[in-house]
Amino acid sequence: MRILMTGGGTSGHVNPALAIAETVALNESGSEIAFVGTPRGIENKLVPAAGYELYHVDVRGIRRSLSPANLRAAYLALTSPGKAKKIIKQFRPDIVIGTGGYVSWPVVKAAQQMGIPTVLHESNAYPGVAVRMLARGADRVLLNFAKTAEYLSGCDPDKLVVVGNPLRAGFTPDSDKAAARRAIGADGYEKVVLSYGGSMGAQYVNEAVLSMMRDFTSHHPEILHTLAVGSIEWADANAMFDRYGLRGVPNLRLVEYIYDMPAEMAAADLLICRAGAMTISEVAAMRRPAIFIPSPNVTENHQYKNALVLAEAGGAVIIEEKDLDGGRRLTSEASALLADDERRLKMQEIAGGFAVTDANKRIFGEIEKLVHGKRKL
Repeated sequence: MRILMTGGGTSGHVNPALAIAETVALNESGSEIAFVGTPRGIENKLVPAAGYELYHVDVRGIRRSLSPANLRAAYLALTSPGKAKKIIKQFRPDIVIGTGGYVSWPVVKAAQQMGIPTVLHESNAYPGVAVRMLARGADRVLLNFAKTAEYLSGCDPDKLVVVGNPLRAGFTPDSDKAAARRAIGADGYEKVVLSYGGSMGAQYVNEAVLSMMRDFTSHHPEILHTLAVGSIEWADANAMFDRYGLRGVPNLRLVEYIYDMPAEMAAADLLICRAGAMTISEVAAMRRPAIFIPSPNVTENHQYKNALVLAEAGGAVIIEEKDLDGGRRLTSEASALLADDERRLKMQEIAGGFAVTDANKRIFGEIEKLVHGKRKL
């Protein structure tokens, strides 16, 4: 099976693509898999690290405000499918799979024009621009939420399949916590807190967590606290880390990106994070108590809606950005949870009830039907 994956910009688009690629490789040995991304996205770190070839197509999003950059973006939107066709002719895929992000548009569109089967996967309840533009011409549109179908009017309902979110190996509830702690160097700590705002970073999350480090965890040497700040926020977060006098405090870790998320999550007693659909799926799969700080800068406020499902069931805590209060609210909620083992255990059980354990299997089944169905024609 020859598969061309595309999806990029943020890890929320790249990690599902990597999970699908991993699933195909496990189920059909000898498969050839390559990726197409932009020259600037996080895929340039994650895809090569996973051992896959990465092609590039330059495409950019249209800004909401009037900007000269939109002229360049419009030009690339028109010319990029032609460049994608060259990659497709070179790689000769049996199928092209898009997981969202601007780069999905030219690659999947080119494949559709060339008569190659295409699959889209949408992890969020409200589909992204690329998925909305491409869904009608796709052979399958795989969804995490059944509600997403409501936003894909004009798409053949028979093409829409609810499968859940694909997850990479290691996101399992039975992960060995003690082994994970040894792997990340957390032996000897009573509690582990993991905080992250996304692959590119989230300013308000970082600022609130750094305040929590200054006011709480730096005074509790029994708690190991890691903050992944993202590439865009790396310089500013480091400056604040120094300004707060946190450099050299042994139980505090500041990193740009977490590459082994399953191990870090398995070791953690509490997560502090955004509420993207992939993050929610990982939290549920790992059965970890979480404080969600949803991004307000997303379409239809979908991160808040994602988090609300778990929070209303008692499986998570939500703090909206407007309520962070300079990190004081986060510190209060986190310290209370860390002191209440019984409550965290209950949150873990509830979160685990939202896990879709066979999503990877379902996705591979749909891919296999399309590829082998084509070969029989």
